[in-house]
Amino acid sequence: MSVTTWKVDPTHTSVEFSVRHMMFATVKGRFSGVDAVIKGDPNDLTTATFEATIDVNTIDTREPQRDAHLKSPDFFDAEKYPTIKFRSTQVTRTGENTYKVTGDLTIRDVTRPVTLDVEFTGQGKDPWGNQRIGLTAKGSVNRKDFGLTWNVPLEAGGVLVGEKVDITIDAEAVASNE
Repeated sequence: MSVTTWKVDPTHTSVEFSVRHMMFATVKGRFSGVDAVIKGDPNDLTTATFEATIDVNTIDTREPQRDAHLKSPDFFDAEKYPTIKFRSTQVTRTGENTYKVTGDLTIRDVTRPVTLDVEFTGQGKDPWGNQRIGLTAKGSVNRKDFGLTWNVPLEAGGVLVGEKVDITIDAEAVASNE
């Protein structure tokens, strides 16, 4: 087994989320500030470790007022809790290039276990001789589990912001010499 340290390339990585708005529409957003390290053998990720830190202040939903509200104490409270963290605790193979990665997700100083469906999408050398790998991860969390409870009831019933948040991560990582 060849263990390699891979650093996520933030310019080729996206961390996106979507949530129901008004019970019938979907709002999407992303975080551009991601720092992550994967340690393991890309041919068998069952022994790999995944660690990531996301800068809450890089949230972008294409609406500055909404972004400011999401950074406020009503949601992420970015001034007090500027980062979201993930650390894997178990990796299980589910198919030829697919895995379930379970880990501890920390938002607003609340840590809960989360399982993501991860696909290893390939590896190769870039034009400069650097070894790279690709991964796609998908999962869902209930925002209320992390203290993000703000909402507004709607006149017709239901609430303004859904509880379930879908997450999609498309990552490209570069082998590190460290």
